[in-house]
Amino acid sequence: MYFFLFFLLLIVLCLGIFFWRRHRAVKKVRCMTCCEKQRLLDTILKPFGYYYESRQDLISTRNDAWQRQAGYKGLFDKAALHLHMVFDALPVYFNYQGRTWLIEFWKGQYGINTGGEVGVYCADRVLKPDEYATARFQAVTDYERLPVTFSLFRQETLLATMSHHTWWLTAFLVGMFTDPPQLSMEITIRFPNPEMQRRFLEALYRLHQENETLKYSCCCQGPGVHICYSRGCPASPICPSRISCLRRLRIRWAQLCNRFFCRLYCRITRPFNCTLDRILYLYELLPFILRRMLRRLKGVIRT
Repeated sequence: MYFFLFFLLLIVLCLGIFFWRRHRAVKKVRCMTCCEKQRLLDTILKPFGYYYESRQDLISTRNDAWQRQAGYKGLFDKAALHLHMVFDALPVYFNYQGRTWLIEFWKGQYGINTGGEVGVYCADRVLKPDEYATARFQAVTDYERLPVTFSLFRQETLLATMSHHTWWLTAFLVGMFTDPPQLSMEITIRFPNPEMQRRFLEALYRLHQENETLKYSCCCQGPGVHICYSRGCPASPICPSRISCLRRLRIRWAQLCNRFFCRLYCRITRPFNCTLDRILYLYELLPFILRRMLRRLKGVIRT
């Protein structure tokens, strides 16, 4: 009897503390100015390599993000499902000026984030095709960065448009759930010369010939290439045309969890509507959940 009363009092005390913290967090966020909110959020996101894009209410990556030093391996994409990241990938490998380059496109669900990415990497030499899966690619230098623009769509709805002279361009919409086939990207990349453009287009054509699952169209616009990308490979860089039954089940389970946590995120942060306020509210109320949420973004596996 006494144990039951003690347990009941403990529950009431915990609920009281939670609602007190919730009231305090809501009040603190509402008392801040927009400039103060953005400065604080950028301070929170910077160690993870991200920043808040206020014009579109989304999270994107910094040019000096720590992920730049980590580079890229094809194994990262294959391991992503373990972190509930479900996306299509379109990796384009081509040889140019004595090195193998990789320009890869991603779109899909990253935990509780719907997003898209474009990455530009290169190896230190020319690689054989059977080395692509295990080779480590470095992010290109500042001098080698390319002008990249992409627009991310969910069916017919425009979600985000990003443009930068970059090595890694991203857009993540927090709290939105989407299946990868519902997403499409329109990407424009400007190359420094016709030779690099030609090598890229040849590699893209070969990839399409080898993988019937790919769905995209492309055209040249002067030194640039415009790509409409609707479906990529289940995992790069091997791009199997079929997915095993076990992997399909794992994808369904990951998406089921992602949908649940998206709804939970929206439920917990429902006093607010925009990403800026919602993340700061989580930071004040449940900081450990915020850290876990940020680690679900793809960059955390690039170590």
